[in-house]
Amino acid sequence: MRYRSGLLPHRHPDEAAVPLRPSRPPAPFVVCALLLAAGCTTVGGSADQAGPGRELSAAELRASAVADADLGPGYTVTVMKPGHGETGSGGARETADVPACQPLLDAVTPAASVGGTVPTPGPGDPYAETDLGVARAADPEGGVYGGLLGYRAGRAAQLQADLEKLFGPCASFTSTAPPPADRSRKAVRTRHRLTRDDTPTPGGADASTGFTLTNESGSAVLSQRAVVARVGPALAVFTTVGVGAEPATVPDERIVRQQVAKLRAAQAKR
Repeated sequence: MRYRSGLLPHRHPDEAAVPLRPSRPPAPFVVCALLLAAGCTTVGGSADQAGPGRELSAAELRASAVADADLGPGYTVTVMKPGHGETGSGGARETADVPACQPLLDAVTPAASVGGTVPTPGPGDPYAETDLGVARAADPEGGVYGGLLGYRAGRAAQLQADLEKLFGPCASFTSTAPPPADRSRKAVRTRHRLTRDDTPTPGGADASTGFTLTNESGSAVLSQRAVVARVGPALAVFTTVGVGAEPATVPDERIVRQQVAKLRAAQAKR
């Protein structure tokens, strides 16, 4: 997985994943969470309630990921290797009809990698990333994908402000995917909807937001629901996916709460 300036992780086809319903869409739409190429503003809570926190090293960020023992019986956590997907500009990327919405598509549609390598992070990209998937015995067909993103001071808050600007112009937009190599086939047009979900800010987080992004180009609507929590200079992203009559569900509150608490505790250590 690789987030670049966005928040949506992408699972490589060869990567072990949390079990999902067979009817659910494959990567790249099946992303861990959460989502967007910008960040999120507070919904249901006050910002900056827990202090700035400190930047964690890549090793510390990975160590702060929730484990089976943190969640209790019935939960299985799989930490995934980042870098399998790539977001951002690419010669064959899907193009939004509203330019302001392009970051959303860049976040959920990985561009072609060059020689299988992962580019060096740019100044606005996370300097460290840990991706994970959580399966629950009570819901064996579902799963929650997560991502922990470490940013330099001020960047996480800026991403929140950037995302806030997208809810208006990107509430409904369309996009065009380039035609395949087979020139007899036409370019694909897709309709998307972005809606904000009322989401309380979990204890220990500075801010959080919830939203749903849909892809309505096929016979069944594909939906992705996300919760993004800002914890100091880091973002914790959680997503679920749904299709048709089984829309994406709210990411498990226990997973969100425990991950935020563990991330905040790691940032408090000196």
